[in-house]
Amino acid sequence: MPEEFEVRLPDGVRLHGETTGPVDAEVTAVLLHGWTLDGRSWHRQLAGLGRQLGDRVRLLTYDARGHGRSSCMALRTATLAQLGDDLATVLDEVAPTGPVVLVGHSLGGMTIMEYAHRHPEHFAARTAGLVFVATTAEGHTHTGYGLPPRVARLIRLAETTGAGVLARCGSWRPPRALLRALRPSLRWLLFGDRCDPTDIRLVTSAVARASLRSIGGFRASIGAQHRLDTLAELGDVPAAALVGDRDRLTPPPCAESIAGVLPTTELTVCPGAGHMLMMERPDEVDAAIVAVLRQALAAPAPKAAAAPEA
Repeated sequence: MPEEFEVRLPDGVRLHGETTGPVDAEVTAVLLHGWTLDGRSWHRQLAGLGRQLGDRVRLLTYDARGHGRSSCMALRTATLAQLGDDLATVLDEVAPTGPVVLVGHSLGGMTIMEYAHRHPEHFAARTAGLVFVATTAEGHTHTGYGLPPRVARLIRLAETTGAGVLARCGSWRPPRALLRALRPSLRWLLFGDRCDPTDIRLVTSAVARASLRSIGGFRASIGAQHRLDTLAELGDVPAAALVGDRDRLTPPPCAESIAGVLPTTELTVCPGAGHMLMMERPDEVDAAIVAVLRQALAAPAPKAAAAPEA
């Protein structure tokens, strides 16, 4: 059974998370969810990975600040930089020793990149593998929503304007009745050719638990981030990147650019899939994570973890 934990961050924000597997496992896999979602988005991986790797791997998920069961935060901290710092703190407190494999979906992948950028020594000492799922290192450069450029520009303008309004709404959460009405739009935006009804219900439930401040507040940081240079400096760390060819938010060029600067990356393009690959293509995502974990398990352990950074 999963064990719950809470991490209190220096600014008072409380992060809620869960771990599965022994504390003394050889490797810890940290699964980071996407924007407006929560740790439940990894439920198929949490079930499947344990069956394949047993007690050799500990699985760790947590809800980012302002998401899920974690507490809300000051608007000025709704940034990817802060999420990178939060990840470093979680590792120090919940998985302070041993190698880690970092798995990030969308915002979670960008969080990993920010962690590598802001805490390079900490990252190098701890990280034994990376898996990027439907994410980007280039902000909204390639985000066209699968629509003509002129229409995409109008949607982005409306989205960024609306995000600014939502960011000022504090810890309020979206009305569930509104989200039920928007479910067809979420299905179109996030999923590809097929969508299990239970998956769209889970996504809707996750968005309903995100604060309006987090839904709106992170938008500017997400759109502006550029971390290809950071990835290019990571050397020979084992890595994988997966993308759906129907992804309207982080289309294939996003994953291709990651693989282009990080030569160790095994690139997988999933036909007919959208942005929610963990749900749409769990077997492919599991296989990519397992492949990186097996490389981490076979590699020599890091000499020592870096001391926590101020």
